[in-house]
Amino acid sequence: MDQAKEGWHLTEEPHLPPVSRTASALRRVRSTRRRQDAPDLPTQQIAAVTVGRTFEAPDGKTYRPSTFLTLTLPSYGPVHGDGSPVDPESYDYRRAARDALHFGALLDRFWQHLRRACGWDVQYFAAVEPQRRGAPHLHAAVRGTMARKLIRQVVAATYHQVWWPPCDQPTYTPDRLPEWDAAAGGWVDRDTRQPLPTWDQALDAIDTDSEATPAHVIRFGTRGVDVQGVVAGTEQAGGALRYLVKYLTKAVADCHQPTTTTAAEHVDRLTAELRWQPCSPRCANWLLYGVQPEHAHAELLPGSCPAAAHRAANLGYAGRRCLVSRKWTGKTLTQHRADRRAHVMRALGAVGIRVDQDTPDNTEPGRYRWEAINPSDPHQPDRTELLIRAINQRRRWRAEYDQARSATVDQEGCGERRSA
Repeated sequence: MDQAKEGWHLTEEPHLPPVSRTASALRRVRSTRRRQDAPDLPTQQIAAVTVGRTFEAPDGKTYRPSTFLTLTLPSYGPVHGDGSPVDPESYDYRRAARDALHFGALLDRFWQHLRRACGWDVQYFAAVEPQRRGAPHLHAAVRGTMARKLIRQVVAATYHQVWWPPCDQPTYTPDRLPEWDAAAGGWVDRDTRQPLPTWDQALDAIDTDSEATPAHVIRFGTRGVDVQGVVAGTEQAGGALRYLVKYLTKAVADCHQPTTTTAAEHVDRLTAELRWQPCSPRCANWLLYGVQPEHAHAELLPGSCPAAAHRAANLGYAGRRCLVSRKWTGKTLTQHRADRRAHVMRALGAVGIRVDQDTPDNTEPGRYRWEAINPSDPHQPDRTELLIRAINQRRRWRAEYDQARSATVDQEGCGERRSA
């Protein structure tokens, strides 16, 4: 089947004259053509609203329900209850590792498509956690409600193509790698002394090949989609909120500890597969496939990429655990800082802790005039002294806030015992 190529091509900036054409004047543009094996995506004109529909009950009350959504990745083979595969030899570890590496990009595509399909600027608060099999999946609280059929249609139509050089069969092995040639300023084959293609050259080869296919295509698993309607103030809403926040302070690998020997072996095999998979254009593992990574240098060592995606604690997912859309709260960063400051002031004032009045935000209007120190000012304090003062001030603030929280908890506990 003829696949639509969603790749890269070089275009010249239209505002530059022909005589000033340089490498920096060329950029790669991704095509918007969809794959022929993907279903059509419904689209609407997006309205400038961030909330869903409002429903009116027979008694006159109005409700604006929300949605609790769960998205998972497809199956890589049957698994037991502990997450270990039934047949480890047939389990697709390579696809599982690559899906985990590009899961964040797939999520971005899904939110874009959902907004286009719903017709309004959907806002969400989501958390990413791994399943027992090690694959990441998403739990999201979505403001507003939409038809379950529409969500499943968007999930089925969402995919992400990774247009990277081919990386299925390695050209080199870890015990026999290319060599860095200082004279040539790049990596060369140790036998032929021919330089390896650069990252841009490898992408150019994809652009000029009409038969080229993406190195990887990631999709959601359609059977793992769960959609629940949630009404504010109900026990169901509280349970969904607790489910979202319980994993936010843990690493990905700490969410589900292996409980059996086979489950631990499964995690080890997945981690070993992730060690040698390219995680980004700058990953040193590209040397195994005969390509110089982007911004190549002599210190690259395949299998030792320092990126977070290769760490065992992340299981391939290097993105943020907590995902919040920009308009979820309807407040700016300045308003969030003001709310945070007001909360701290209330906590300190409740236990009688005096707040220092030695910062520009705390001084009385007109009492002081704050100015930046001129570098040529002979009376400016020593920089080391300023840093030590700032550290001590931060430590004092933290100690006072922790003291206020402890005192508040003790007071609430005494009040509960007296009432009991």
